[in-house]
Amino acid sequence: MSKPTKITLLGSGTIGLSFAALHLSKNPTCRVRILDTRPDLQDYVSKNLPSYLTDADQESCISRLSFAQDIADAVHDADIVQEQGPENTSFKVSIWPQIEAHAPPHTLFWSSTSGIPASEQSRNMRDRSRLVVVHPYNPPHIMPLLEVVRSPETADEVVERTLKYWRDLGRTPVVVKKECMGFVANRLAFALLREASSLVSQGIVDVEALDNIVSASMGPRWAVAGPFKSYHAGGGEGGLSSFIGKIGETIQNCWDASEEDVRKGGIRVGGDWQRDVCRQAEEAYGVVDTHERDRKTKQVLEAVKK
Repeated sequence: MSKPTKITLLGSGTIGLSFAALHLSKNPTCRVRILDTRPDLQDYVSKNLPSYLTDADQESCISRLSFAQDIADAVHDADIVQEQGPENTSFKVSIWPQIEAHAPPHTLFWSSTSGIPASEQSRNMRDRSRLVVVHPYNPPHIMPLLEVVRSPETADEVVERTLKYWRDLGRTPVVVKKECMGFVANRLAFALLREASSLVSQGIVDVEALDNIVSASMGPRWAVAGPFKSYHAGGGEGGLSSFIGKIGETIQNCWDASEEDVRKGGIRVGGDWQRDVCRQAEEAYGVVDTHERDRKTKQVLEAVKK
């Protein structure tokens, strides 16, 4: 099989529909089958999927979409099974042996989980080498990143076929070498969110001003080069080593102050800081127009390609 064409999606929430749009719009030969327990599934998908297909031939995409009645029907001839069900360990542990029992031997098994590792999900499977996490950065029909997170049991061939599929679709799959809580993108994003929340809760800056600082500085910079490449460039001929050598004391002082401020401010989910930060976000933004966000993000990504 040179390129998977029959794709089964388990779950039709926001991530599921976004992946459906991605497969259907970027892989014109594929057929997508959806399995979900919601009783109004077909009406729900018909109503919501077109909003994810704004730049695609909607008629062609929808003509290649179908629905399954149960797991056996959903996976019996699938080349890929992609799971984005409840973020619940017991659900994921129970679903993969059922999928494995009905899917062909060549089928790729992908989980879109935000944090439950493949080694945990696969513990009741007969062949644990078949499962790999493919974690998107939301929304996947816009954002090119897929974190490919193998377990110690995941076969090299599964990883290579997974990478090839996404590269053929023009996406950016990146192998995460070891399983870790939250994988890499969320760890980085949530670290910044914690620091931002700490700064706002101290009254150093408000929510909207902090967002302006990020979008007018590191936001566009990181669209071109990540933190290591950016700071390596900042060190001139001496690279990252020179950069740290020149301002390492300030870097360490910032790290120390951050740890102390987070500790003193009780910056934990559910802490006292949360109500005020969330209130500021609500007052500043209300309901965010995600269509505008996605349109501008596409423009940024297209500009970076040039």
